[in-house]
Amino acid sequence: MLELPTPPSPPPKRAGIPDQRWNLLPVQTKQALALAQATQVSPLLAQVLLNRGLDRPEAAQAFLDPDSQTLPSPLEDFPDLPLSLELLINAIHDRQAIAICGDYDADGMTSTALLLRALRSLGARVDYAIPSRMNEGYGINERIIEEFHSEGVGLILTVDNGIAAHRPIERARELGLTVIITDHHDLPPILPNANAILNPKLIAETSPYRTMAGVGVAYVLAMSLAQSFGSLAQGFGQTQDLQNTLLELFTLGTIADLAPLTGVNRRWVRRGLQRLPKSEIEGIQALIQVAGLSGEKNLKPEAIGFRLGPRINAVGRLADPQIVIELLITDDHGVALERAMQCEQINKHRQQLCESIEKEAINAYENSSINAKEDHVLLLVQPEWHHGVIGIVASRLVERYGVPVFIGTYEDEQQEHIRGSARSIPEFNVFEALEFTKDLLLRHGGHRAAGGFSFEGAQLDDVRSRLRQFAHQCLKPEHLRPLVTIDAQANLAQLDFDLHAQLDALHPCGMENPNPVFWTPNVRISDQKLMGKGHLKFMVSQEDASTPSPRKIQAIAWRWGEYYPLPKSLDIAYRLQTNEWNGDISIQLEVVGVRLPQQFNAETEFLFEQRPYTCIMQERGNLKELRIRNARGEILAIQKGQKIGTLSKNNHPPQETDVSQQPYYDLIRTALDALDRVPSQTS
Repeated sequence: MLELPTPPSPPPKRAGIPDQRWNLLPVQTKQALALAQATQVSPLLAQVLLNRGLDRPEAAQAFLDPDSQTLPSPLEDFPDLPLSLELLINAIHDRQAIAICGDYDADGMTSTALLLRALRSLGARVDYAIPSRMNEGYGINERIIEEFHSEGVGLILTVDNGIAAHRPIERARELGLTVIITDHHDLPPILPNANAILNPKLIAETSPYRTMAGVGVAYVLAMSLAQSFGSLAQGFGQTQDLQNTLLELFTLGTIADLAPLTGVNRRWVRRGLQRLPKSEIEGIQALIQVAGLSGEKNLKPEAIGFRLGPRINAVGRLADPQIVIELLITDDHGVALERAMQCEQINKHRQQLCESIEKEAINAYENSSINAKEDHVLLLVQPEWHHGVIGIVASRLVERYGVPVFIGTYEDEQQEHIRGSARSIPEFNVFEALEFTKDLLLRHGGHRAAGGFSFEGAQLDDVRSRLRQFAHQCLKPEHLRPLVTIDAQANLAQLDFDLHAQLDALHPCGMENPNPVFWTPNVRISDQKLMGKGHLKFMVSQEDASTPSPRKIQAIAWRWGEYYPLPKSLDIAYRLQTNEWNGDISIQLEVVGVRLPQQFNAETEFLFEQRPYTCIMQERGNLKELRIRNARGEILAIQKGQKIGTLSKNNHPPQETDVSQQPYYDLIRTALDALDRVPSQTS
């Protein structure tokens, strides 16, 4: 649960309700019932498993019990791991100085602390350096290389960076240094000339290690090294204490970096979350204390994502990462508490900066001539915004306006250079947009969902025009609303502690394994209250002729205070959770989407080319949308009068499809013929 301070005055009112688009995943009633019977779970949970692509009982059981699967040895999956171990073992035996170059985000800092603890426990002479976020930017650089060399370092180990650092790595090799790169970022066309490279992007896509963050690569290296030293009693951990310590740091970094919670991430994070409440790391215990989580018996990924992770990341954004490294490697309770309190104060400053810049950004946009909906993208640049937090503000503006957002600030008083961050929506690839604009940029990098960039101030109008051009090539007006993806429809009567306990088997939830979202049509909203910093609390109930006094369930909508009061009747989309207050535990809904009540009809089954399909005609405002689903759960959606529809596959963003071409044209005609035989479907 998020902290809820004293209620402030009501936030500014926005008209209506959130302008969202809902993606209802396909209803698979027969398959869900069959899977539920085979695995002894609720049909609602079975539907969620189907949505995750787990359509076989054995696959579903393996997902619900990840420890039941046998892992391949990382020595088999990482080609350069044996060489990396040999280089490190020789350096340790020869008492050669080893230096770690980390990064200033939570992944990089936890990776650095993890390897410092592991290498020192094995007798290595090891130190570290992290580049300055404000003065140097991301990744190892030549200054750090030269400094390491002057200090007598013989082996450099990068964590969470280095895969694109060609010139710094080349300089290190010129100076006779050994370099091992551990990273997880996308691969450049040509790899750096390092002695060894460990990156999950270099291994098979089917490997369970493929989705690891930087801290995962560091964890595999540390555990394999300890095993090579013969320090592992049962294959992991010099002692049980070391094993637990490294697992806790892996868990903290993996969740804070928003790494996919699939493969080994899911397996190890699940174990690590059980360890964190009773952590043997003084710094983690101190961080839990200042975050108000002391006494929690079970930590969920949300506790790290919303409470622990931000306190770590805030330091990397605004202050010296050494604070976090000392927090995570000290065994002194007093030092740990002092560093945790520093993290707390820096995070409060970060929160204030984010709130201030967000208000300024909203005001700057809404009082400008820029029209983000027409442009399909929003680029905002203002002086004196702190570069360390503008990425967070960009995410909030994406949530508010539903368009890709690029935010920049001037790096100098003369306003000659702009540096910024970008955040996106599913249909817009930030990295491709920056590549499309690269002749106007000084530097850029990133991936599909986020990125960073810099350019000369004089190019501002040209950059805005180029981004607008790219956005119009890949986005349509219907894309420019926040997307809510929904697993299944549920009746409020189904929402009980038994269902909540079953859904708990899906945890840890996070990237690529999201908390399931359910929806219930036409619920009654009552007892609305504002609370905290613009949050909305209310009760929901479902009218039922057989129940004179319908059950009421408490609901929370974070950051929705500006929509107060909500209409009295709504369709709602929500996550199921529990709320504890004064020793009482109750079911609570975290509302993530609402819309005015709509009428949805049942799906109609039909055959096309001897294959089974279902179809449904749905009313969406003044538009009708035909949705066709095949046996694999893929959905073709087309609005009346349009020749371009969307094809959605499980866990992938919708792709535009020309439905005037075959076989889609005949498929649609067959579906419409099937609907014509059911008059209520087309009314």
